[in-house]
Amino acid sequence: MANNYEMITARVTAVEQATPLIKRFTLVRQDGQPLPTFTGGSHIIVQMQGADGRRFSNAYSLMSDPADTRAYQIGVRLEEQSKGGSAFMHNQVEVGTELTISTPNNLFAIDPSAGRHVLIAGGIGITPFLAQLYELQAQGAAYELHYAFRAPEHGAFQDELSTGPHAEHVQLYIDSLGRMLDLRQLFSGLAADAHVYVCGPKPLIDAVIATARDLGIDDARVHWEQFAATPASGGAFTVVLAKSGTELRVEEGVTILQAIEKTTTVEVECLCREGVCGTCETRILEGEAEHFDQYLSDDEKASQRTMMLCVSRARGERLVLDL
Repeated sequence: MANNYEMITARVTAVEQATPLIKRFTLVRQDGQPLPTFTGGSHIIVQMQGADGRRFSNAYSLMSDPADTRAYQIGVRLEEQSKGGSAFMHNQVEVGTELTISTPNNLFAIDPSAGRHVLIAGGIGITPFLAQLYELQAQGAAYELHYAFRAPEHGAFQDELSTGPHAEHVQLYIDSLGRMLDLRQLFSGLAADAHVYVCGPKPLIDAVIATARDLGIDDARVHWEQFAATPASGGAFTVVLAKSGTELRVEEGVTILQAIEKTTTVEVECLCREGVCGTCETRILEGEAEHFDQYLSDDEKASQRTMMLCVSRARGERLVLDL
């Protein structure tokens, strides 16, 4: 069921321009206390409020050392089609800015059963791996990081990766220089106990999953994360809110959550609007959902008991929800 988050007032103590499109933000608790502990792969929800009263809420991976909870670090890419959150972080957040952040949650944890960990990052997808590198090193685990990006200026944190404590475990792939990541070659030599982790653009994630399956690598050994809400594509459908007796039409390009907020007084809590926080999880009474979230497990999605209203849609023409 939905995760119960504690919200914390944080203050920005450093802002670094890592690439033309990516900034690194360092956050501490406003009350000076240590931040909650976390594990590599964890994310937090960052809530922002503009001077005009508009509110934004995005999920960002924690990229700092999990052993040091004096501060958190997150990396934020300025998105071309920003819903407002990344633009707010880039254009309005500076040293001294107060933000509200959630306690960490981890949907992308290191699998302790793996004999070797193969990390594959694309672009901003490097962020969760930075924390995992610290964790893997502390465990004395066998690991390697493969980081692909378009051009030298777009490789965030590449200098510290190439010269820092993990340098011997890191390989960089730069498209513009002709250094391309060959997934088939990489996977062909994987040991039977190796696990693969991928974070980055959807085409990279899809390619990793497809190549692994093609080579007979079990799905349980492939882990992925993508913080980008699935577009609200697909045809229109009807949603019935059973408790309130309301029936509404969810048009193409509109999420169930947006339709509820626009046309009813029913309140639905949702921190992330990206299918990762679990706060808008709602019970399905009739019909089936097309799941696009990363919060529910495959078994939970198959059971069709609940769904995330911020990203998931109806599989048929009609859904009845426990609202």
